[in-house]
Amino acid sequence: MPSSPSRPSSPSSRSSSSSASARKRLLVSAAVAVAAVTLGIVSWQATAPERKAARTSSAAAAPKGSDVRAELAKLARREAGDKLAAGRPDAPVVLIEYSDFKCGYCGKFARDTEPELVKKFVEEGVLRIEWRNFPIFGADSETAAKAAWAAGQQDRFAQFHAAAYAAGAKEKGFGRERLLELAREAGVPDMGRFEKDMDGAAAAAALQKDQEEGYRIGVTSTPSFLVNGQPIAGAQPLDAFALAIAKAQEQAKATSEPQAAK
Repeated sequence: MPSSPSRPSSPSSRSSSSSASARKRLLVSAAVAVAAVTLGIVSWQATAPERKAARTSSAAAAPKGSDVRAELAKLARREAGDKLAAGRPDAPVVLIEYSDFKCGYCGKFARDTEPELVKKFVEEGVLRIEWRNFPIFGADSETAAKAAWAAGQQDRFAQFHAAAYAAGAKEKGFGRERLLELAREAGVPDMGRFEKDMDGAAAAAALQKDQEEGYRIGVTSTPSFLVNGQPIAGAQPLDAFALAIAKAQEQAKATSEPQAAK
């Protein structure tokens, strides 16, 4: 929902408001500090050579405190109108993906794993996937992120996502003309609006929001994931995601049953 309009205030009320805001920021920072360390431990340079994968798998299996997972799980937005999400807002499991269109391993996940997760879990109502634009490879990555957001405003995010991550797509780069080509390939109906949205302040603000969230919790590489707050680093095999989703579903069920009994 849109925020309420701001109203003029007296100097004293503004001072009190500033102090309250400062305290709130400190509390939020403290709450996520441990979470940032946790995710930082399991994050790895997913675009680095495959030889790092074994080390990553062992790190990702390290014990995590339930309090940390609970804080990270709160990052799920569950917004019904989220144009960059797939699945029911009330699904028991939410997978958050921090990703970059220039990331080769992100493309591998998008082509090989994500479609299977959609078939097995999203379509069954078990899983919701929420995308976070997290460009780390420079200006073209950021422009591609804004273009994906703009495509989403016309309900073509999934199609743009598929086109941008198709085999060989990233080798063609993400210059402006290429992004327009991808938008047409994705079936974006109003190209004039697409360009306006891509260049607009709303796209920049949405990107900043995603980036700040990722950096705040310690994401340093792509792809990085949270499954109900449980970090998964890198383009892991389908079975790794399926196991994490099944475990999260069971935990969500166990949590909801006592509440239902009250």
